[in-house]
Amino acid sequence: MKTNYNLIMEKTIKSLKGKPKLLLHACCGICSSSVLERLYPFFDITILYYNPNIYPEKEYLKRFDTLKEAVLKMKIKVKLLEIGYQSKEFKEIAKGLENEKEGGKRCTKCFYLRLEKTAKFAQKYNFDYFTTTLSVSPHKDSQKLNNIGKALEEKYKIKYLYSDFKKKEGYKRSNELAKEYDLYRQNYCGCKYSLNEALEYQKKY
Repeated sequence: MKTNYNLIMEKTIKSLKGKPKLLLHACCGICSSSVLERLYPFFDITILYYNPNIYPEKEYLKRFDTLKEAVLKMKIKVKLLEIGYQSKEFKEIAKGLENEKEGGKRCTKCFYLRLEKTAKFAQKYNFDYFTTTLSVSPHKDSQKLNNIGKALEEKYKIKYLYSDFKKKEGYKRSNELAKEYDLYRQNYCGCKYSLNEALEYQKKY
């Protein structure tokens, strides 16, 4: 039986006292929109934009600009943290996995890379929780993401907010908000390998 991570998150939220500090790893503005809408009433949120996988750099910057635009148009008070384009870190973990299909081992290592950076920051700056927007995508395995979160929770002694943001029509809501706010919508996951797959798909269809 699959774990219902959305139910776990709802139980966690019900047990909260006050508004704990949450470090939210964000991959882009669209995915962040419905997640922020859902979490904002319950947490003091700082967004960490750490995505060394995104290729090329101009795409990385465009997605960060879209994230800032989404926050501005949503009229919410959150902090934004961006630590620069660190593509070498992704290249290191992708070595030997260049030919993996989307969703394979390379993606798992990429998830771990980004979530570990988030956990480290959360520990260093005394956050109460950390989590990621990644599970809002129907193409991302919530079981895999939450297993990584659990491992990092134990490693860094910082609470991980278990979640599956695609539940309760989270992905649909993110698309609605993207349309409402006229946000830039990317057509590939982020790395050059996913870009190549998307281009190959377009040639076939």
